[in-house]
Amino acid sequence: MEFHPQPRPGTAKPWAFPAPDRGTLDNGLTVLRCHRPGQQVVAVEIFLAAPLEAEPEGLDGVATIMARALSEGTDKHSAEEFAAELERCGATLDAHADHPGVRISLEVPVSRLAKALGLVAEALRAPAFADSEVERLVRNRLDEIPHEIANPARRAAMQLSKELFPATSRMSRPRQGTEATVAGIDSAAVRAFFEAHVRPATATAVVVGDLTGVDLDAVLADTLGAWTGDTAEPRPVPPVTADDTGRVIIVDRPGAVQTQLLIGRIGPDRHDRVWPAQVLGTYCLGGTLTSRLDKVLREEKGYTYGVRAFGQVLRSGPQGGAAMLAISGSVDTPNTGPALDDLWKVLRTLAAEGLTDAERETAVQNLVGVAPLKYETAASVAGTLADQVEQHLPDDFQAQLYARLAETGTVEATAAVVSAFPTDRLVTVLVGDAARIKEPVEALGIGEVTVVTG
Repeated sequence: MEFHPQPRPGTAKPWAFPAPDRGTLDNGLTVLRCHRPGQQVVAVEIFLAAPLEAEPEGLDGVATIMARALSEGTDKHSAEEFAAELERCGATLDAHADHPGVRISLEVPVSRLAKALGLVAEALRAPAFADSEVERLVRNRLDEIPHEIANPARRAAMQLSKELFPATSRMSRPRQGTEATVAGIDSAAVRAFFEAHVRPATATAVVVGDLTGVDLDAVLADTLGAWTGDTAEPRPVPPVTADDTGRVIIVDRPGAVQTQLLIGRIGPDRHDRVWPAQVLGTYCLGGTLTSRLDKVLREEKGYTYGVRAFGQVLRSGPQGGAAMLAISGSVDTPNTGPALDDLWKVLRTLAAEGLTDAERETAVQNLVGVAPLKYETAASVAGTLADQVEQHLPDDFQAQLYARLAETGTVEATAAVVSAFPTDRLVTVLVGDAARIKEPVEALGIGEVTVVTG
């Protein structure tokens, strides 16, 4: 029998994260552009410096409603007409609010870029914020909240934020508001927030795709360049403070057959020199199926389908920032105590014995090696560049990060992850049946146990 010759891999091509060109339009809008040959679907990310911290007292969620309302009609198009025009462009448009500000995301075929950018510019220049549309968005948001509270993972995240941050901090409260605050939002509040914080001088647009034959300067001048506003400086934000005293909070869900775990604290953000080592060490701890936490809790003990450790930047900038360092997963109710016991043993063993060179090597290969695939689309590149903008990072940060990950040694990664997850400075949130899990958790001695209603 003759077999077809086995394919041979070609020579690997050198790869680096794309470097953007930076410029500024006459209206003060900062523009990052990145030519990506072959990417016929162009991705545009617009960052608006309208942070959640700027929301008026008692109106948490107004930034979210404003972001959603931007595409619900303008001075030229009704909500239905605006949606129809986007559809004719073959475009998708989304917007959301987070602690650093509001992000608008557009994807559109390059042949219709000018038309789609014109619609986005129209939404930024003269949004309608019609009473009926804002009222509908408020009702939709109120309908979403009970579902979020019923979701154990979302409920755990809400409780952890409430525990970590002081009550006066916006970070202690749900990003998209509560039933009480959202119910008080109207079109006047949305417009006031827009007029106070949305302007081209404090915004940045990222454009990524195949720009061959596109006069992007002319397109931008005719669309986003027509957006006007004053030159006020971005709003200063207070430093992030948090209380990571070791303790356990059980959100009671009587009859729950499993317990949702979320264990976290606040640590360094991407401006800190330890970030690459922290990324590497955290990946070894719980970044993939081969991590230490999964090997013990999933493969050896069968407590869970998976446990993950991660670092998520909350806010970053010259005034100081922070990242949420956390471990999350779910376990069956009877094994909640044993699972937490084994999780703490993994952390203590890590502190005593450190990572192995093999673990470090696997993590580097996974994190660095996957980058060319991760950034294959224009949207992924644009999203990362916009992340760098909102976190006040240099344009070459991502490219430098991969180089620093490859250079980070085992000892350095061990020190970073041990510092990130000290066994006596972790706030543990458990969403589950308190009657069944409280006593075994108290016996572990990992902190005072408090039960709250679910």
